[in-house]
Amino acid sequence: MHDWSTVMVAFGLTVFAGGATAIGSAIAFFARRTNYRFLSIALGFSGGVMLYVSFTEILVKSHEALSESHGELWGSWLAVISFFVGIAVIGIIDRLVPKDENPHEPPADARLAELAAAPSAREPSSGGVHNPRLLRMGIVSALAIAIHNFPEGLATFLAALDDPHLGVAIAIAVALHNIPEGISVSVPVYYATGSKRRAFLLSALSGASEPVGALLGWVVLQAFVSPALMGYLFGAVAGIMVFISLDELLPTAREYGRGHDSLYGLVAGMAVMAVSLLLLK
Repeated sequence: MHDWSTVMVAFGLTVFAGGATAIGSAIAFFARRTNYRFLSIALGFSGGVMLYVSFTEILVKSHEALSESHGELWGSWLAVISFFVGIAVIGIIDRLVPKDENPHEPPADARLAELAAAPSAREPSSGGVHNPRLLRMGIVSALAIAIHNFPEGLATFLAALDDPHLGVAIAIAVALHNIPEGISVSVPVYYATGSKRRAFLLSALSGASEPVGALLGWVVLQAFVSPALMGYLFGAVAGIMVFISLDELLPTAREYGRGHDSLYGLVAGMAVMAVSLLLLK
């Protein structure tokens, strides 16, 4: 059983990661120009961190815990099965969101970012709902992000619960990829209603599902916590994070950047994560 201070640190990191959508919303309103190359590198960096820790730390922890409970052979099989179950779960969630309004589709994200970068290109509504389609886009994006953030929140929470240092790295990676999601929610709502407050609150609420996912997951699972259960969960978490990296972060990073920007960010993320883990041993 984990002590209360560890649980609070893990939950705090999850709140930080989910709150990054609000940062994206603020950037959309106050930044005069979006630095796409930096965004591409940052998203690539986030993907590199997630991929590296998934394969070298989280999946390894899953194998160790399950081998301790079920033996080496079955532990290896169960860790791999858990990994692909995690991929299947997040893949099904992703498929439930209509493609044209899925905020994880890079072209849609890029178009919204361009709108945020040049607000003078069109005037937001001065009152009421000027463009119902834009408002619907923002609301659907917020719902889609909230659904995606549930398993992300649980993944961040569980990683931080087992290893706070690892949790910090994952929380930062998740926060980086939540920033453009905040943009994708707030921009259409702002241009549909003319209300920065409404757009900001909707964006922040979409990120709030991350700590909610962590909290609900912990309430449900804490009575059943065992090394074997943690092994299954870590395998699934590794699968979820790999899917997020390959399906969301890297394609979006490629869309925003030029040349090998996303690849440079990816390698840098892996290198920083590798060195950090070595220094913490």
